Amino acid sequence: MRTSRSCAGLSFKSQALYAVVYIARYLDLLWGNYSSLYNSLMKLFFIGSSLSILYLMKVKFKPTHDPNIDTFKIEYLLFGSFIMSLIFTYKYTIPEILWSFSIWLESVAILPQLFMLQRTGDAESLTTHYLFALGAYRALYIPNWIYRWLAEGHVDPIAVVAGIIQTVLYSDFFYIYYTKVMKGKKFELPQ
Repeated sequence: MRTSRSCAGLSFKSQALYAVVYIARYLDLLWGNYSSLYNSLMKLFFIGSSLSILYLMKVKFKPTHDPNIDTFKIEYLLFGSFIMSLIFTYKYTIPEILWSFSIWLESVAILPQLFMLQRTGDAESLTTHYLFALGAYRALYIPNWIYRWLAEGHVDPIAVVAGIIQTVLYSDFFYIYYTKVMKGKKFELPQ
């Protein structure tokens, strides 16, 4: 964003949901859940970078963001994720419910961005690469789960189900990304 001096094509609502995901997941920093300096710094980095993106989109590059296109009703995602976190949690403690909420919300946080992409029909190259990186990051969890199951005999069912949901949501985007962008063409949705 800083290089192009624009946030055109990015969904503020998706970015806000990711900020909520990281804040809810890493709020354990306040309860003294310390495992290492690296882990704590990475948690602060995720929260800080998410909030920084929101700042850039709302303040510095506000004229380049079109809220008339970014119209997905995120209330449904927040409410649904909250309900799922109450139903599917390992313990009924605030930290555990917040963690579960963050997992469920992360699985659907990309929907406003995908909805916005569908409304416009095309996207800038940087936006498509960014979306691909977000999806690839989550898809790479799948080999990690397989490894943990084989090496440790354990997988986290909540994280696996939510990750599969998120990967499925990305699947159509991945297909179009592969057939268009990877072959040097402009990203456009089929008519």
